Amino acid sequence: MALTVYQYASCSTCRKALKWLAQNQLAHETVPIVTRPPSRAALASALKRSGLPLRSFFNTSGESYRNGGFKDRLPAMSEEQALEALAADGKLIKRPLLVGEDQVLVGFDEKVWSTALLR
Repeated sequence: MALTVYQYASCSTCRKALKWLAQNQLAHETVPIVTRPPSRAALASALKRSGLPLRSFFNTSGESYRNGGFKDRLPAMSEEQALEALAADGKLIKRPLLVGEDQVLVGFDEKVWSTALLR
């Protein structure tokens, strides 16, 4: 199972997720989300595969979200515009973002990750 985890080293939630992956012996590649955010195409694919609403990909408690006025702007943005914004600023993306062959997980919820990854 090839897993890629877009993460931010200073994020406690990301550290918890990576610790959980290690404890469950799940091989994964980590990618620094701030310096190497996923491309617009990768985000579009992840969005489609996740079945989640676009808004769930946004780090709504982050500085980039607040400073960019996304609370007011996002409802009027097209999917293309939103994906471009996410690809341009990794801090806008809710983290960690796990992309696997069969799943896309946004944020870390141990129960959700267990259900999706421990089969």
